[in-house]
Amino acid sequence: MLPQKPGPIGIFDSGYGGLTILKKIKEILPDYDYLYLGDNARTPYGTRSFEIVYKFTLQAVERLFQEGCHLVILACNTASAKALRSIQRHNLPSLDPDRRVLGVIHPTIENLDQITQSKHIGILATPGTVLSQSYPLEIAKLFPEIQVTSEACPMWVPLVEYREADKEGADYFVKQHINNILNQDWQIDTLILGCTHYPILLPKIKRYSPDYIQIISQGEYVANSLKDYLTRHPKMEAKCTKGGSCTYYTTECPEKFMESASLFLNEEIVVKPITLD
Repeated sequence: MLPQKPGPIGIFDSGYGGLTILKKIKEILPDYDYLYLGDNARTPYGTRSFEIVYKFTLQAVERLFQEGCHLVILACNTASAKALRSIQRHNLPSLDPDRRVLGVIHPTIENLDQITQSKHIGILATPGTVLSQSYPLEIAKLFPEIQVTSEACPMWVPLVEYREADKEGADYFVKQHINNILNQDWQIDTLILGCTHYPILLPKIKRYSPDYIQIISQGEYVANSLKDYLTRHPKMEAKCTKGGSCTYYTTECPEKFMESASLFLNEEIVVKPITLD
């Protein structure tokens, strides 16, 4: 039996990138309690099959529900692309039809028509997210007139997690993929960073992108969308506790998580180990 009393908002990611989402959410909604769960022991998800990503993500969602979360944000593009819809359709009705799981893709694109002038946009993402076609499919539903070009950037996450994002060696890989996507469609005027790690590379992405291109980093869009969601769903909002706290869980060594988390957060944190199965 899942706990029914109010609890924190759950934030899940396969690794550390979701911390960029959490940081923006906390800036815009500082009063709420949060529980961040990173499946760092099994990261990356980007190269895994749909079945495995779905299995791992469901395990994380179930654990966050057990920890008292009524609302869970999948702060991971791969999980949002490969697992969100299945969990919403097939698992929530039996787990608890009153709980909710939301992703990061729809909030990122819901105002896209107001951002792009050329109606040509590019997606920079992991191979798994690109292969899922989630961004083009969701954009086509909302804005069929927008042309979408995708570029898989397999080296970008390792660059961030191995603390190479600000090194000269990262320039080659960033420039390569920016050039690749613009060579595919020179009319692109908007680039979506379709991976939560990529904001760490933003200085280099801006350096190698033409000045006229707008770069969409997901954190602010997801945070504002969550704020709007809670306003429109007062019953769910009432189930989210407000103490301004944040608890961190990791499936990996807590010490390693704390060290790596310093890339994304400017604060001291306490991390608890957790097992998912």
